Amino acid sequence: MAEKREILCIDLKSFFASVECVARNLDPFSTPLVVCDPERNGAITLAVTPYLKRFGVKGRTRVYELPKDLDIIKVPPRMRLYQQKSIEVMKIYMDFIASEDIHVYSIDEAFLDVTNYLKFYQTDAYHLALDILAKVREQTGLTATAGIGPNMLLAKISMDIEAKHNENFIAEWTMEDIKTKLWPITPLSKMWGIGKQMEKKLNAIGLYKIGDIACYDRIKLKAKFGIIGEELWEHANGIDNAKIQDINKHVVQEKSFSHSQVLFKDYYDYNIHLIILEMIELLTQRLRKHRVLTGLVSFGIGYSKNIGGGFHHSVKLDALTDDEDIIYRTCMTIFNKYYDNLPIRQVSISLGHIQNNENLQLNIFEDFAQTQEKHNFNLAIDEIKERFGPNIILKASSLLEDSTIRERNNKIGGHHA
Repeated sequence: MAEKREILCIDLKSFFASVECVARNLDPFSTPLVVCDPERNGAITLAVTPYLKRFGVKGRTRVYELPKDLDIIKVPPRMRLYQQKSIEVMKIYMDFIASEDIHVYSIDEAFLDVTNYLKFYQTDAYHLALDILAKVREQTGLTATAGIGPNMLLAKISMDIEAKHNENFIAEWTMEDIKTKLWPITPLSKMWGIGKQMEKKLNAIGLYKIGDIACYDRIKLKAKFGIIGEELWEHANGIDNAKIQDINKHVVQEKSFSHSQVLFKDYYDYNIHLIILEMIELLTQRLRKHRVLTGLVSFGIGYSKNIGGGFHHSVKLDALTDDEDIIYRTCMTIFNKYYDNLPIRQVSISLGHIQNNENLQLNIFEDFAQTQEKHNFNLAIDEIKERFGPNIILKASSLLEDSTIRERNNKIGGHHA
């Protein structure tokens, strides 16, 4: 059992829209303001004020879908201004606690581990959160919401689900609240970490509430969804052993292989798998060239700049590998869990926990001869490409319109002979 912590998750309410209101001396709770491209009627809004949300306007909606009976102020985004405001807020957090106890989750959201500060301030987590939110409001004009929990997971979910409905915009959940507050959550995608695609897969096996996942057989979940299935079960039971301090220490100090690609058009779930597979093919070639294996796959998606955001998560593999099929399945498992049916413009993949492939302990469930034959085949392909250029041998899928590998190969020098 992990040590009980006192974690705050703080989110700046309707951040972009609120910053624009404050800059104009307007109240975001009484002003119909939208951050978007005013010149494009089909553009997706980046943010709307809390005032508009009361009318059912969602933060991400098409400009032409905005209510016509409200005198809505439409303003273009100013990312540099938002970054400056975010830094201002971060400095306020650091007035209360040290930077190593803060994990910046996004431009408008952060986790704070206040466990070791409560005795110093002679207060509890709730009243410290009140003080922090009050100082943010006083110095920046921005309103924040906060969730408090014994771990990052419950702090985040309490903020997402309850805090915005409470008078002081603060919610506090304990392990005792799991059955009454966490388990009733439905649909499943309302919970942090479960995307629409994963929700469909879980619904297909009869799981509709978080409590359904919590009471499902843990072993069967892992068998069906791999490591992520086990994580789903743990999170449904309020278990999260991640520590902010460990996350902050996990700067890439060890050797790793990574590849990131900015896409020339919007991709979705039906064609992004081709890009992912091509990127993994290049990365596994590099693994074989350096005679190393990976034990950690990190995968990230960035959405179109009109929408912003995305996700990035890592999965530790059960065994070291340079097999592109295993790495691809791992990336797609992450993708299917977190993807929200939005246009994709960037993909990043990183392979960590790199080790030499000499004296490797074999997985007893693997067919060694088959694995070695596949490895030797890939080495032969690598050698041909090294001698005659990367486009000399291509998969049939590389000839499809959505493929980018031939163009990228040409840009990095197609012929090495």
